[in-house]
Amino acid sequence: MKFLDQAKVFIKSGDGGNGCSSFRREKYVEFGGPNGGDGGRGGDVWVEAVEGLNTLIDFRYHQHFKAGRGQHGMGKDRTGARGKDAVLKVPVGTQVLDEDGETLLADLTERGQRIKLLTGGDGGFGNTHFKTSTNRAPRRSDPGWPGQEGWVWLRLKLIADAGLVGLPNAGKSTFLASTTRAKPKIADYPFTTLHPNLGVLRLGDRECVLADIPGLIEGAHEGHGLGDRFLGHVERTRVLLHLVDGTGEDPAAAYRTVRDELAAYGHGLADKPEIVALTKVDALSDETREAAAKTLSAACGGVVLPLSSVSGKGVDGVLAALFQAIDAAKETEVEA
Repeated sequence: MKFLDQAKVFIKSGDGGNGCSSFRREKYVEFGGPNGGDGGRGGDVWVEAVEGLNTLIDFRYHQHFKAGRGQHGMGKDRTGARGKDAVLKVPVGTQVLDEDGETLLADLTERGQRIKLLTGGDGGFGNTHFKTSTNRAPRRSDPGWPGQEGWVWLRLKLIADAGLVGLPNAGKSTFLASTTRAKPKIADYPFTTLHPNLGVLRLGDRECVLADIPGLIEGAHEGHGLGDRFLGHVERTRVLLHLVDGTGEDPAAAYRTVRDELAAYGHGLADKPEIVALTKVDALSDETREAAAKTLSAACGGVVLPLSSVSGKGVDGVLAALFQAIDAAKETEVEA
């Protein structure tokens, strides 16, 4: 299934049904009087977060959602039926934005969450509604009120506990494939990963969700490479796992490039707890590995964990540090 994390759709709530103007006419009934019923209310437009979806690809082929119109009122004081609602079923983590792409209308972060986007129009009154002691035979009936309509943006931000960041070919997809059941595309050229991937990490009886996004390059916030649009998928994470290629020319420069892009993107990404790992250490000599780790440690101001996703060296240590950081972040959230 192709990954799509943004879509623009048209939504319209149902018009209200018209009121009915009618009179009771029956044999042997001396005083019939008005008996026109009210029109039914138009259907509403809802958005609902459901399980089993992780992409907005369905909205590429179905872009117009219209709720049903309310049925018109009928004689014998019969009120028209209510219009059928329109429900947009989206993955958990989807945001609904106004047509300007900035005004947030809804943020669905839990399974089963359901929010009304547009309300259907009211039904018109039938002539029975206008009957008074002085107007015994009103012929007035009102039309139904029109529904609401407009364009909205759907934007998916994946729900994950930890996010993988780094330059292209830093080993993010290899780490995801070696530690989870996810099967991202892996190759020896930059930008192999073209869309985010999710995997479930397990350590003993514990598990967490890990998000892998396409690599960042210098100037990503200006649109270079694949840009920074996919950074939205790690906005909700508690911890960032920053992978730096140990075989690169300057690990410290690579680290600073990604950090600069996180700061330029904003939304609190640069302030999230971070674990830094030096990858592909199985391809380095002991001296080269120690020198690269020392340089990288000076750049990040913390501990650098050695990692080789291919040989498995250092994987358990990275996972343990990751779970520990997630637990600490959860405690901070509870205290706040």
